[in-house]
Amino acid sequence: MAQQRMLKFVTTAKETPEKRDATARTHDFDEIYAEFADAKAAEQAGRCSQCGVPYCHAHCPLHNNIPDWLRLTAEGRLEEAYQVSQTTNSFPEICGRICPQDRLCEGNCVIENSGHGTVTIGAIEKYITDTAWDRGWVKPIAPAVERPESVGIIGAGPGGLAAADVLRRAGVQVTVYDRNDRAGGLLTYGIPGFKLEKDVVMNRVRQLEQGGVAFVLNCNVGTDISFDAIRGKHDAVLIATGVYKTRALTDPGADAKGIVRAIDYLTASNKKSFGDDVAEFDDGTLNATGKRVLVIGGGDTAMDCVRTAIRQGATSVKCLYRRDRANMPGSQREVTNAEEEGAEFVWLSAPKAFAGNPVDSVTVQRMRLGAPDASGRQSPEPIEGGLYEEPADLVITALGFEPEDLPALWNVSALETTRWGTVKASFGTHATSLPGVYAVGDIVRGASLVVWAIRDGREAGAEMVKYLDGAGRVAAE
Repeated sequence: MAQQRMLKFVTTAKETPEKRDATARTHDFDEIYAEFADAKAAEQAGRCSQCGVPYCHAHCPLHNNIPDWLRLTAEGRLEEAYQVSQTTNSFPEICGRICPQDRLCEGNCVIENSGHGTVTIGAIEKYITDTAWDRGWVKPIAPAVERPESVGIIGAGPGGLAAADVLRRAGVQVTVYDRNDRAGGLLTYGIPGFKLEKDVVMNRVRQLEQGGVAFVLNCNVGTDISFDAIRGKHDAVLIATGVYKTRALTDPGADAKGIVRAIDYLTASNKKSFGDDVAEFDDGTLNATGKRVLVIGGGDTAMDCVRTAIRQGATSVKCLYRRDRANMPGSQREVTNAEEEGAEFVWLSAPKAFAGNPVDSVTVQRMRLGAPDASGRQSPEPIEGGLYEEPADLVITALGFEPEDLPALWNVSALETTRWGTVKASFGTHATSLPGVYAVGDIVRGASLVVWAIRDGREAGAEMVKYLDGAGRVAAE
């Protein structure tokens, strides 16, 4: 391994002495850091109690074999640890970075619940998979046998990509259709690079491409190609579009310039990180630099906006949320990170009206928590007379996402949906009301976690292989 790392830093005759010195220093740091990281990962993994009832495994949506790969890591058997982790997870390096471990595996660690601090499961998962990429343990997709059947996947987000991975490994021909110019969905454009580096996502996309997955990008189903045409091209279809319809503000003045959607704001920032030309970022519309920023919402998307605005150089960043800290839906870890970075949270507050065009201030209504609603959660209610003005140059709305009306957009009335507008799909099989058509991720669950989309995609991929084993080409209706 040391020899392999040394090869990265071999100099050529064209290099200057200064470059050789800098290369040597980088090599020294790389070696020292790698040794430290190996030791740190082994130390943390060695804290796992190997309990008889692994709550971490039970509370992981993918049911990852966490105790097994922690034990292997503690023993220094990193390649074996990686092999175990990737048997149940198509993208462990992504989950290690963005899963809310404090609510899932780490939050249910028996050591954490005993008061001794959790094993840092997410950090170890990230480390062993990054090491696997670095050392060439991540192998190309190479099906043992190629099959003639093909599957069309609509949506290149985590659910669609996870299904594509499973299907290609089974030898099925896969084409992924996506409206964006890059694959990855919210992994690429919805999550900031400081949480999920974009080269990490692109590595997986390239692996899928090199393994035979075809991507048709800048393709809007219902406009550029019909849903029926996709069904006619393939033996089965997977719907993995996610949910991108933003809940809108209805308060007076909410249509003013300077009030923007979270998804537009984050997409612009991520496109700039790729080096793209983004006119609305360059003209300041979707750029927080030098502005007083208010983010409205309490979920993880709101936290992403808050932390992005700080990095863009906003003069102040405040987050308004209508409930208190204990009742916010986002990760408490993310809130703590944002506070440490300089964000201010204004709990029990909600926008009432917006002034100026472009916006220059927000009328804020102070709230209190009243009686529980049907879900048992206390409902926020306004405090009489509790109004005040909050100055703002940029307001980012992060109020959640809803599904688009796919039957109407795609002219396919036979596709059954729920009263919430999500696609109806059978639990476990992910089959929809249309023969040979499956659906996964947020378009079925509503806005949820990436790890749940990956689980759905893996399950659906396996079910579609079973379907193809006993069914012919799906005829468009």
